[in-house]
Amino acid sequence: MARTEYYADPDAPTPNSLVVAASAVVTDGQGRILLQRRRDNGLWALPGGGMELADSLPGAAVREVREETGLDVEITGLVGTYTDPRHVIAYSDGEVRRQFNVCFTARVVGGRLASSDESTGIRFVAPDELDGLPMHHTQRLRLRHFLEARERPYLG
Repeated sequence: MARTEYYADPDAPTPNSLVVAASAVVTDGQGRILLQRRRDNGLWALPGGGMELADSLPGAAVREVREETGLDVEITGLVGTYTDPRHVIAYSDGEVRRQFNVCFTARVVGGRLASSDESTGIRFVAPDELDGLPMHHTQRLRLRHFLEARERPYLG
């Protein structure tokens, strides 16, 4: 299923759903950040996805990281909340969503790095390599907030 992201675009379609989602900034011992190259749009992104009815929000982040990367993680903190109504995601099946995303920090506690059917690549990326990767600016915002080592989470 193809995915198109819009931001502050007057030609963006009108949302027809609201999805609660979680993502995670997972780092390794060298300070590199786990990213996946999404199959649906070709952009690099943090692992994450929609919360299921049986999930807690942190549990959704842990589940999504495992499903998308093969790694088991534990949540260690909160980067922020991302609820900007100007960010709209349209899918080829007709869903046009507004997403309420909570971005956590996490560390690896097990598993083995493995690609899923949702990605074409997964790797740990050094912070100085981030600017060279194709990525939606909402992902860059989360990464910037993480790298700023803010005293308090971003609330937006």
